[in-house]
Order: sequence, then structure tokens, then C-alpha cells
Amino acid sequence: MNDMAIINDVPTDIDPLWAGDGSQLPEWFVSALRVPREEGYVEIDGARAHYFRWGDRDKPKVLMTHGLLAHSRCFAFIAPFLAEDYDVVAFDLAGMGDSDMRGQADTAARGREFREIAQALGMFADGQRPTIIAHSFGASVALTAVTEAPDAFGGVVVCDLITMRPEVLEQYWKLSHFAPGSGDPDKPNKRYTSYEAARARYILSPPQPVGQPFLLEYMAYHSMRREGEDWSWKFSPEVFRRNSDPDEWLAIGQRLVQAPGRKAIVHGGKSQLFTRDSVEYVRELGGYDIVMIAVPEARHHLMLDQPLAFVTALRSILSIWEMG
Repeated sequence: MNDMAIINDVPTDIDPLWAGDGSQLPEWFVSALRVPREEGYVEIDGARAHYFRWGDRDKPKVLMTHGLLAHSRCFAFIAPFLAEDYDVVAFDLAGMGDSDMRGQADTAARGREFREIAQALGMFADGQRPTIIAHSFGASVALTAVTEAPDAFGGVVVCDLITMRPEVLEQYWKLSHFAPGSGDPDKPNKRYTSYEAARARYILSPPQPVGQPFLLEYMAYHSMRREGEDWSWKFSPEVFRRNSDPDEWLAIGQRLVQAPGRKAIVHGGKSQLFTRDSVEYVRELGGYDIVMIAVPEARHHLMLDQPLAFVTALRSILSIWEMG
């Protein structure tokens, strides 16, 4: 199954509920959303997986995904800047965004999602090996993907994945922070009587100011769906039905360094989750060959802080890898 629509004009992404009359939106953002893209679903194990696709099918492949409880639109204004040189797919992880929940949400199943979506969209044709670009929680499962199938992918760009020394991470958790993926799978999503009421409950994790506030409004709107007269979150509580083993995160540095293939790290210069000490920690673990780029003035949600600088970092890494 491959149900798709081509969008060539200003897409429905720009809705008056979050954008007003749109007069405050910068031209680069509107132009990015005008870049032709395919939006569709593929069926995997009886569930629909949602994706966007840009660029020429004959170009090198790039596969992108998002962080916990987010959605692929966090790359919808980033991917168009890669579309001239790459065949780019951004997809919603199962149970998040507009993708149905399927199977279990354990680490191995999450890792398989990259192969499943790439296979369904023909990204492995003619021996192609897509490069993965993934943010935060999505970057963690991308490491699983390349570890489980080292010959399937051409490399992974890890975007601001929480990477701390174990003792630092344990202290971070003591300050009322929770391991990524924590939540109650048996607690249904709350319903709100208005968009404004739902929007008031939307916060980033970890909380932070953003350099481009209109992008926060964009992300918030597309994190919700209307259900009759009410509004609720798109993600399924089933995403929390997993083993939230703290050791998975305490060992993230080793997982990152030991993952096979080409790796690069792009992180916020002001990130709480990947700091200057994180750089030293990765080096100490043996990651001397991993390119690490800090995006100035960006925090964890770097695409909401410095989107164009983020694009520049990604394009630079991809270009260098293409030459190699």
C-alpha cells in the first residue's frame, strides 16, 4: 500500500490557528514548504506509517526522523534544503505523529523501523545505502538500526542525543528529569475543549526558549489532532509500553562510539544534553573519528533555534561523506 499526495503550493501546514495571517513568517520558511514533496503512508505489519519525501529518486538517499513524542514535520522545513542533491524521506516513528502504533515499542523494534520504512519506499534499490539523520530519542534508535544492520545504511548523523558520563546523567535524573521514553501506557491522552487549551499544555522536553518562536507554534499545532469538538495529542500512549531500562541511557556513550559505520554528531552549542563535557567524554571513549559540530546559540531543539545553521551543518557532513 502506498497512498500519497503531491503538494506543490503553500501546504496546509500553514494554518491560521497557529500562523494567523502568516505575515510574520519569514520567506525562507514559506519557500521551504513550497518545495514539492510527496506525503503518504505505507502499510507495515497492518499499520500505516506516515512519511514525507522530497527530491530526485535517482539521487543519494537520506532518511530522517524525530525525537520522542514529536513528528516528522520537525524536518519539513529542513529537508527541502537538501532536496536538490538528495532523495530525502522524513517519517513518523510508530505511534507518533501520523503513524499508527504497531507491535512493541522496545529498542529492537524501534531500530527495525528504519529498515522497514526504507524497504517499503524502495530506498535500498540498486544497492543504495541511505544515510540516517535523527534527532534526540530518534537518534538513539538510529544507533540500534545501524548496529543491527551495519551493511544497510551509509552512516548516521546523530542530532543532540543525550550523551553524558553515567555519574553526570544520574545527577541529571535526580533533578526531577526522567529517562527518555518514560510514561504511563495505560493513561489515555487528555482531551481539551479548545485548541488554545491544548496549546497551553504543549511544552518542549527539556524546556527551553526557542530562537524561532513561530517554529514552536508550527510544531505544537502539528502535534495535535481534532477529535470532534475536542483536541488531543497525536502520539499513542502505547509508545510508553517498553522497557525503560536506565542502563540503556547510562551506556549511550559506548553505544554511540561502538556503533558501526560513519558517524557524525550535530548538537546545540547551548544544549543541556550534549555539552562540552559530552564532547570530551566521546573522545575519551575512543570516538576520535566522529565529527562533532556545535550549532552556535542552539539548545537541544536546534532546528527550532537555528534552523538555517542546522541545515548548513547537515549539508556540510553529507557533502564530505559524498566525496569520501
